[in-house]
Amino acid sequence: MTHEPRHPDAAALGRVAVLMGGTSAERSISLASGSACLAALQRRGVQAEAYDPARHGMSGLADYDRAFIALHGPGGEDGVMQGALEALGVPYTGAGVLGSALGMDKLRSKQIWQAMGLSTPAFRVPQTAESLPAVLEALGLPLFVKPLREGSSLGTTRVTTAAELEPAWRAAQAFGHEVLIERCIEGREYTVGILDGEALPAIRIEVAADFYDFEAKYRSEATRMDIPSGLSRKAETQLAALALQAFAALDASGWGRVDVMTDAAGEHWLLEVNTVPGMTDHSLVPAAAKARGIDMDELVWRILLTSWRHGETQ
Repeated sequence: MTHEPRHPDAAALGRVAVLMGGTSAERSISLASGSACLAALQRRGVQAEAYDPARHGMSGLADYDRAFIALHGPGGEDGVMQGALEALGVPYTGAGVLGSALGMDKLRSKQIWQAMGLSTPAFRVPQTAESLPAVLEALGLPLFVKPLREGSSLGTTRVTTAAELEPAWRAAQAFGHEVLIERCIEGREYTVGILDGEALPAIRIEVAADFYDFEAKYRSEATRMDIPSGLSRKAETQLAALALQAFAALDASGWGRVDVMTDAAGEHWLLEVNTVPGMTDHSLVPAAAKARGIDMDELVWRILLTSWRHGETQ
């Protein structure tokens, strides 16, 4: 592939497929994210077109100069699409194959963070219902029960009694056999967007529900995104550094989001990384970018430029 100019304009980026939809349980959110990104790119003069792999297959992507990935969940955010695009020689936005795969896998993410001495809530991945009492004894209550490889809090339940644990575990299995059970950290929830190696302003998330679930993320008007986050300058700087370290530890790159709980003592606990966060009107990364003075069009343009850098390394 030929090298592109150091500072490409819209024409130099060529024909862009905005990948949206797909086959995961997050299809509807992906379509909303993709539509917002498509409109932003077109306003910047980019020759961008919607492309749903679930309808058009993969072969047509070879006709594009690059891909903007707005697919959420398995098949789009987990390294599968990234690997296919590399095989086709099509540069793409965001993290590569390894970073995408690790970011989607909550167990491997936490194992890597633990190996680096970074705090993440204690967890188990039980294989049978018979092992659930031992998990409860080890972790205590309350707990979060989550599909191991799913996003947008789909299949996630906050468990406050022993009787709720097995039904929550079985509900999570609807999104994949392996299920993560994690100790619930009581405190405040923060998220840090990352754009091209820099942390965006932290957001403190306030919800009316038990936790930041699918409804709170994408539909509820009661969800609050507090920017500034309320942290001191020193604490916000520390949180940003932790987010960047956690992101890099998974070989993630380009852009994304790191979710964190902070307990009453002020200790940060890493929850997960999102390598293709939502880009809807309820989404966190656009809100954080706006607080930094980056509007939606500029944000999406900068994300697209991460595909340009992928192209230079191929």
